[in-house]
Amino acid sequence: GIISLISLAVLSYERYCTMTRTTQADTTNYRKTWTGIILSWTYSLVWTAPPLFGWSSYGPEGPGITCSVNWHSKDANNASYIVCLFIFCLVIPFSIIVYSYGKLLCAVRQASAINKGTGRTREQRILIMVVVMVVCFLLCWLPYAAVALIATFGKPGLITPAASIIPSILAKSSTVYNPIIYVFLNKQVSQML
Repeated sequence: GIISLISLAVLSYERYCTMTRTTQADTTNYRKTWTGIILSWTYSLVWTAPPLFGWSSYGPEGPGITCSVNWHSKDANNASYIVCLFIFCLVIPFSIIVYSYGKLLCAVRQASAINKGTGRTREQRILIMVVVMVVCFLLCWLPYAAVALIATFGKPGLITPAASIIPSILAKSSTVYNPIIYVFLNKQVSQML
């Protein structure tokens, strides 16, 4: 799950950089792509490895059909890890996504002010795609984050195993939604199909 969140943040920032660059993109140089992939996986590893070394722990989630961080432990060791996960693996990636897409939208607006005809429809398509991606991101990850925070800091038993199933499934299936959104809302991709 964390790798998908970090990948979305890296992709949004890379899309912003590519779209706002004044020079033509070099499609034969994959160094930037590999750097993004390696940084995404390294960042994710940094935040998923600590439970293996004693900072919190992993265990069955919900009704015991999936594995995740031990959200139900109330000790300071676990609570500090949950707060760090929330900040560094949800808030910061989401902030990068909002910043990148917001700046991208501003750049497209400026370009469409110059080219009134085709720029306006392109701006509207990008706006729709950005809004749908951000809303899907929030719909997938906010319920899961809320359940995790309530389970960690709320009364014991407040989140039942049955209540945690849907947020868990939404979060774990989030990697499926962005390619679908991109295919259906990207004119270049849909023309190829």
